[in-house]
Amino acid sequence: MASFPSRLDADQPALPVDPRQLHLRIHAINIYVRDQDQSLRFYLDQLGFSLVGDVRFGSGQRWVAVAPPDGSAVLSLVTPKPDSKECMLIGRHTQVVFVTEDVTAKFHEWRGRGVRFQYTPRLKRIKYERQTAADHALTPGEQSPIWGGVFTHFKDLDGNVFALVSLDEESRAVEAQRRAASARLESERRAVHELEIAKQVQTRLFPQTLPSLTTLDYSGICVQARQVGGDYFDFLDLGRQRVGFVVGDISGKGIAAALLMANLQANLRSQCAIALDQPQRFLQSVNRLFYENSAESSYATLFFAEYDDGARRLRYVNCGHLSALLFRHDGTLERLDSTSTVLGLFREWDCSTAERPLCPGDTFALYTDGITESFNDAGEEFGEHRLIDSLRRCCGQPSPALVASIVEDVRKFSPHEQSDDMTLIVGRCR
Repeated sequence: MASFPSRLDADQPALPVDPRQLHLRIHAINIYVRDQDQSLRFYLDQLGFSLVGDVRFGSGQRWVAVAPPDGSAVLSLVTPKPDSKECMLIGRHTQVVFVTEDVTAKFHEWRGRGVRFQYTPRLKRIKYERQTAADHALTPGEQSPIWGGVFTHFKDLDGNVFALVSLDEESRAVEAQRRAASARLESERRAVHELEIAKQVQTRLFPQTLPSLTTLDYSGICVQARQVGGDYFDFLDLGRQRVGFVVGDISGKGIAAALLMANLQANLRSQCAIALDQPQRFLQSVNRLFYENSAESSYATLFFAEYDDGARRLRYVNCGHLSALLFRHDGTLERLDSTSTVLGLFREWDCSTAERPLCPGDTFALYTDGITESFNDAGEEFGEHRLIDSLRRCCGQPSPALVASIVEDVRKFSPHEQSDDMTLIVGRCR
């Protein structure tokens, strides 16, 4: 949201990236083979690897890559040109070492699939020698460390040799990584499940029915950028043929904004009994509750409008929100600007109301900045002027169709992933 307080200037230069924080890993190791299709079947079917990529470039060259089921190592299966130097590398020791927590179990698994091993797994004790005694002298009684592990070597279809090892330290590290990965996946699964539940709950917070009005055709929508968000709209039945229209935008995004949105909605609905006769007192009470139940920096912009069905009158309070648009039947445009500051930043808060009479054919639109600040590939915003154009072009449609047309215009203008919630209410006086 952009109404209050001001954001950083979008034209400011981007901060430099710290090269120490850049991600870096080995992309791939070339394994030279005679037939890519046959080798691919060996690595997929016999070793249980997964296919990373199988791409043929415009030059006709084919890139085939596989990876073991755990870890990020990638093997590129390369068929070299005949009589090239790379042909001499087929069938040699690759110097590639695979590590597993149980070499013997992997040995029996792979041998059962026809993989050729050079020998059965054997235990080795490797004494680590320091490079120079002068630089790395041992203290009295200290011995060079001994690393234990089980080793074997196997070949692929072309005779390329790989090592399969299970080192004491490495095996413990592999098992720890496996447990950490399993815990991370379970945590992610729970988070996705909980977000889905939160989305269902928040969806039920939006109005499920529309209070009946004789002289006004109206509709609303909230298209969230994430599973949950901080945009809010509502239709409050105030009694005596009057309906309250609410559009709000909570500071922040995601779960935190969604919780504040639910809090604001609860405050509005619990206090709306006094909105009809005392709209200022109503919003003062909402502000106080929101202030007491939220963090110091939290706030919300809000547009509240009460429509009188008999008098065809729109009485409103704009709490630091974007100006609503009112199209008169004769083609003129009016903006319903702010009448007070945002909710939630100040304990002592007051507002003023304004009114507009409506005539048959008049159309109003309440919206959040997710509509006007949607941007295209060139970095241009949809903007208020495009919203006005959409409203002028489609204002003769029934309200649900008008809402759908505007959202479709925004999506056509900004076809990439949505960056902010889009909320819109339109009403057309019959």
